[in-house]
Amino acid sequence: MSRPLDRFFGPGGKRRRRVRLPLARSAGRVRGLLIVVAVVFSLAAGRAVQVQAIDATNVAAEAADQMTVSHVLPAFRGTITDRNGDVLAQTQDTVKIIADAKMIRTNGRGEASMTASDQVFAAEAPAKIAAILVQYLGGVAEDYLPRLTASGKGESYQPIAQKVPAATFREIRSAMIAQKLVGLSSESQPTRVYPNGSLAANVIGAVNSSGAGASGLEFALNSSLAGIDGKEAYETSPNGRIPLGDNALVEPVDGTDYQLTLDSPLQWSADQVLADRVRKTNADSGMLIVMNPKTGEVLALSQYPTFDPNDAGKADQKNVPSRAVTDPYTPGSVQKTLTLAALIDMGLTKPTDVVKVPKRLKSGDQYIEDAEKNLPPHLYVRGVLAKSSNIGTIILSRKASKQALHDYYVSFGLGQKTGIGLQGESAGILPAANMPDYARDGLAFGGSAVAVTLVQEAAAIAAIANGGVYNKPRLISSATTAEPHRVVSAETATDMLSMMETMAQQNTSHTFDVPGYRVGAKTGTSKKFDASCNCFRGLVTSAVSVAPVEDPQVLVYAVLDNPKRDGAAGGSVAGPVVQDVMSVALARYGVPQSTGKVPRLPVSPDGKLK
Repeated sequence: MSRPLDRFFGPGGKRRRRVRLPLARSAGRVRGLLIVVAVVFSLAAGRAVQVQAIDATNVAAEAADQMTVSHVLPAFRGTITDRNGDVLAQTQDTVKIIADAKMIRTNGRGEASMTASDQVFAAEAPAKIAAILVQYLGGVAEDYLPRLTASGKGESYQPIAQKVPAATFREIRSAMIAQKLVGLSSESQPTRVYPNGSLAANVIGAVNSSGAGASGLEFALNSSLAGIDGKEAYETSPNGRIPLGDNALVEPVDGTDYQLTLDSPLQWSADQVLADRVRKTNADSGMLIVMNPKTGEVLALSQYPTFDPNDAGKADQKNVPSRAVTDPYTPGSVQKTLTLAALIDMGLTKPTDVVKVPKRLKSGDQYIEDAEKNLPPHLYVRGVLAKSSNIGTIILSRKASKQALHDYYVSFGLGQKTGIGLQGESAGILPAANMPDYARDGLAFGGSAVAVTLVQEAAAIAAIANGGVYNKPRLISSATTAEPHRVVSAETATDMLSMMETMAQQNTSHTFDVPGYRVGAKTGTSKKFDASCNCFRGLVTSAVSVAPVEDPQVLVYAVLDNPKRDGAAGGSVAGPVVQDVMSVALARYGVPQSTGKVPRLPVSPDGKLK
């Protein structure tokens, strides 16, 4: 049996002999150990000096960066309204919802500090949060669970839903708080909406997926509509934002609001009438403008086909720009109104002068003929306009110098951009003053020598309706407008309105009649040039109307491209559009009806055409 003291003695009860190392050998080992310890402490001290003194600033900055969270605070895009204050484009307060799967998994605590009850609650949390999301956002739980339970890289930033109304997220947050759930946050993500869908879409335009203007006024005015984003930065910890931590806030500056000259109810009516007519005539497209000739204000600017800016990504891109400024066309006989106004203003003719009109007239290498084959051999100048005689217009235009005619067309706004403010505006085509003779002839009656945009030609006719004074067309109520300038005298403008009224009266289908009002009109038809075959294929038909003639308040001008049914002339194709929209506009603005006897003037000295 072993005894307690046996370990001190060897076999037989003898005490074990203690072995002593040589002193020199023992001291060497101690010395080596001390050297190792000294080196370790030196390295540690050196690192401490580096961290606390030399690299203190950098280390602190790195630590702060790890604790600081920054967010862009988007500015709200400016609102666009019509002349009545009705909203055409606005920005809604919407947010992106984000899940922090790590926070959900740990109840917002460190995993090491979770109790058993915390772990049970955390295991049930994703399903509860998913149920709340289904309640307010729709869908099924499986739509959300993978992101609520994500792990690994990116687990703390799992996008759940885009462009959710801020009010909806507040309800989601309240439901989360009620159940003591954590892990959902939001980022501001304003959404651009267009309450009236496609109404005036080609004017208003749309924004792209980043919220920047992509077309129309949204593009043209983007820098001022967009505003300036702000920024927020604050310190955070695994438990969330540190209430008393450092923070910085730069408030966003919201964009500028704009009020347009457009009248939404009139715009809607114009849109419907134009679309119906394009479909009925099987035209490729159509466009229409309604203007106040006294101010240059555009009251409606319609196009069909068009698009819905709320879903601009699905739009046919050819229907997005405003053709009223981007697509020049040959105006046809509407151009005769400008030519005859210039000639009368120059004193080279007057409405009662008689013009001998042959059956055809040589111009360059070609012969020009009139569309109406049974015209009398003599027409008054007013008859040249009323019967739309190409030959009569050319004969009269040859009395003027090319330079003089060119200068009048320039004064009417042709050959230059109107500056209405829409992207892609064309200047059209106006031959130079030294144009060939055949170009002068074609220019006079609206042939292939000239090309205009809808807005250009409407503004030019509006100058005649405004007593000879040209107003730059405008879409923005607050825009600084160019100074009006006189193109022709008031007397010339009165003569031209009388001639346009005679033209409307000569229309046997009464296309331009509006009960109770004296109306002036002009139609246009031209061949359409097709670049694919380098030939003329199809027609461009148009009609313009002003009323009441004694004091014009409204101008309506419509152009239909390549109609294939309901005739092949401006009066039969575009006339009904103008008539319907003019009737709506006069009634809407309560324009007083005409009074007194309506003059009916002859168009030919032979008395056959009255």
